[in-house]
Amino acid sequence: MLRVIDANLDRLGEGLRVLEDVARFILDDAGICREFKALRHRLSGDTRAIEQQLIAARRAGVDVGAFARVPDGTKHEDLTGLVRANARRTQESLRVLEEFARLPRSPLGSKSRKFEHYRFEVYELEQRLVSGLLRNDRLRQLSGVCLVLDMESLKGRDEVDVAVQAMSGGVKAVQLRDKRRSRSDVVETARKLQWACAERHVLFMVNDYVDIVLAVGADGLHVGQEDLPVVEARRILPADRIVGCSTATVTEAVRAQAAGADYVAVGSMFPTSSKDRYRLAGPDKLRRIRRKVFKPLVAIGGINQDNLEDVIAAGADGVAVIGAILGAEDVESAARALVAKLEQISSAECDNGKTNS
Repeated sequence: MLRVIDANLDRLGEGLRVLEDVARFILDDAGICREFKALRHRLSGDTRAIEQQLIAARRAGVDVGAFARVPDGTKHEDLTGLVRANARRTQESLRVLEEFARLPRSPLGSKSRKFEHYRFEVYELEQRLVSGLLRNDRLRQLSGVCLVLDMESLKGRDEVDVAVQAMSGGVKAVQLRDKRRSRSDVVETARKLQWACAERHVLFMVNDYVDIVLAVGADGLHVGQEDLPVVEARRILPADRIVGCSTATVTEAVRAQAAGADYVAVGSMFPTSSKDRYRLAGPDKLRRIRRKVFKPLVAIGGINQDNLEDVIAAGADGVAVIGAILGAEDVESAARALVAKLEQISSAECDNGKTNS
């Protein structure tokens, strides 16, 4: 019995350490990291009294399971697969400990209920880790060009046709902004855009309306300073969806990050005709925000091929544009040119980084 307990405690500790490191080093999620660490410490305390017995009972050299093991060349498909595999490993080990703790005169005493509680705790932590990884996957698409599909700037053109042209040009994200039409009209447009974006593996965001995000299954919500607070949006939305927030000052950007924004939009970078009212932030403000905010920064407002390099040099991870694409007669060509320019700048920055390192 001691050998069974020892083997499962080893598997359990190894699995928990993998999950804790994903939370710590991949997601930078201090909360989940603390919970895994606390769980490991509680388990250690629950079995410390029999630790010497477990070590004395080890028979690694004569473990028939070790010799019967078939070499496994299977690889995890991605980080989500790695998390699920290690969560399952810990859950199975906890189940074994739970069952053996029910036996008469078990070295584990009457701790069956504890192990059951820990197992359900891991179920919940696994869900949060997987959701965080899926959210990270979505965020990576904001490192390119995002098209803000402003209905007024379309000038009568079909929104889905224009979005498809922009996606064909390499746009990685589409953000629907429409404050003029009725909610029923917006939700229909959002549903069509969601289908078009999903088919092409492009991120789809909706401005302002959390109910529409939920209704159409959009990838996330973008809010302004006068919209639904970020903390409330984060509470309402599924954990794998992203929330972005528009800011124009260092204080607003820091506040948005603290409230749970997954990315911070900063603008307007330059004078723009896409909005009647806007606050000019500029690359200098973006540079100051970069020093204070570690979340991805998306620059917006008056950005085009001529000033794109200034924005990226100031610290933007990606850019959101309206006029630079929607103002062109050939949307696809305009998008392709802007994407190519961004890739050229990013490649040059990588080369400079390697040279200077």
